[in-house]
Amino acid sequence: MEKYIVSARKYRPITFSSVVGQNHITTTLKNAIKSNHLAQAFLFCGPRGVGKTTCARILAKTINCFNVDENIEPCNKCESCVSFIEGRSLNISELDAASNNSVDDIRALVDQVRFVPQIGKYKVFIIDEVHMLSNSAFNAFLKTLEEPPPHAIFILATTEKHKIIPTILSRCQIFDFNRIRVEDMANHLAEIAQKENITYENDGLHIIAQKADGALRDALSMFDQIVTFAGNHVSYKAVIENLNILDYDYYFKLTDDILQGNISASLILYNDILGHGFEGNFFINGLAFHLRNLLVSRDTATLQLLETSPNIKERYKNQAQLCSLTFLIKGIDICTKTEAAYKNSVNQRLLVELAIMQLCALQVPTPDGEKKKVELEPNPQYKTVANNTSTAAEPINNTLQNTNIAASGNMPNTAHSKPLETPNTHVETNQQPLPVTKEVIVNKVASSKPTLASIKRKINKEDTEEKVTVLQERNHPFTEEQLQQSWDSFALNMKNKGKSSLSHTLSCNKPQLIDNNIITYTIFNSVQENDLNTVLGELKMTLQNDLQNDTIQIKLIINKEDTEKKPYTNREKYIRMAQINPQIENLRKKLDLDV
Repeated sequence: MEKYIVSARKYRPITFSSVVGQNHITTTLKNAIKSNHLAQAFLFCGPRGVGKTTCARILAKTINCFNVDENIEPCNKCESCVSFIEGRSLNISELDAASNNSVDDIRALVDQVRFVPQIGKYKVFIIDEVHMLSNSAFNAFLKTLEEPPPHAIFILATTEKHKIIPTILSRCQIFDFNRIRVEDMANHLAEIAQKENITYENDGLHIIAQKADGALRDALSMFDQIVTFAGNHVSYKAVIENLNILDYDYYFKLTDDILQGNISASLILYNDILGHGFEGNFFINGLAFHLRNLLVSRDTATLQLLETSPNIKERYKNQAQLCSLTFLIKGIDICTKTEAAYKNSVNQRLLVELAIMQLCALQVPTPDGEKKKVELEPNPQYKTVANNTSTAAEPINNTLQNTNIAASGNMPNTAHSKPLETPNTHVETNQQPLPVTKEVIVNKVASSKPTLASIKRKINKEDTEEKVTVLQERNHPFTEEQLQQSWDSFALNMKNKGKSSLSHTLSCNKPQLIDNNIITYTIFNSVQENDLNTVLGELKMTLQNDLQNDTIQIKLIINKEDTEKKPYTNREKYIRMAQINPQIENLRKKLDLDV
């Protein structure tokens, strides 16, 4: 009975051209060999299963080959290549640093460096998992790594470059290996299947490549497992059953139910998924990735980001046309938040079901077939004046062109205003509505969706008439007593709001009324001025409403003389007190006090 060899060993690359997905590495190494620019030390770093140790062995074999071809590939026939293939070459030494990480192991390696190769030009030392060396071992290795003999070349391999000390990194040429692309991995699996006379489905090979997460060795191990399970036919169904992968069909069907807003069908499908033994976090993570794939499938420019087989890619492209951009973005956000909260949730199933219901709610249509839209209700403080012959909307301030309105921003007087109700119409304006003292007659609107129009002075008496108020300026006279009463009321309101300092500033003096309804108020410093400026507009509107006068203006006056005389600091206060009572200064001197 022939001994079985796993695919990862049987089909391990033996030439640079057979290395999968690392063209940038193999091209650089071949050019270095061709131009005789070989470094004294190489560091190969990258994820597991991407070909670091394989490339190190190919490099060691090639530089000692007697008959390197024009493509800079080893001949695999000369004495050096044959001895390497059979594992008896004395020119290549491999050390596993995971189990040989002490200073003594490195010293033994350094002792071997002194001996020249018996066959070939170079003696190559491959140290795998070099990050496992202890700090003492690294330090013992430094001098030899920096100044090795001309015949010695070191190739270090690691999956965790950040654990290697900088002094080692600075002495090596660093090569970063990439994760192998899904497409390259699937093609390599197809080549192996053809050599082994195994039939396959492209969808199944793509699933294996995706599950391997960029590691070709993992993909080959899974491939052997599937062949053992299903025989000489690698089907899509056999792959998802053996590797415990949730079928694409579940996500496509669930997305169709979500787009229809069918919560019942979505929850039943999720229950079926749980019945097959899949965890909720695994499902929600897969759903988020499915929505991501739909998002990149909406545009042909991003379709290349989809690492699936052509058949699955076409299904994604078709379903993506049914999904809006907003739905996909919000859906991914819901899934990622659910996945983050899954671990700490008490009722994990309910958490995932809630996420499914939220996704269904994103696409629920209204009875007229349109998506839900949140509309603002009309603000009753704003009026809409319309005419049944108008077709275009105009701002409210255009309807008040012939009225004499001050530009002082007045508060509305709801006691004199009556808004015209206009359903499904929302008027936005930056101006506050003004109180009303004049009435005008306009035509009643018969349409269910009225539009704004300018007020017409000509009235058709035969039509149904409705009274609509027009805003006009107020100019009622008032006394200083009424002014002081409104002023004190505003100061008390500020105190009730927790603005005691501002209330004190408003109460420290009395407002003075001069001609043309101009109010002056005396303050003593710029601090009080800044405080009052923050509420000056509110104070002005309060006075205008209380006194029924829209022409009121407020001017602040700073009394500079009082400002100069009034002490503020502790020293100034003490000097003022000493001037009033000189005995205070005598007391300070007797007690030897300082201010």
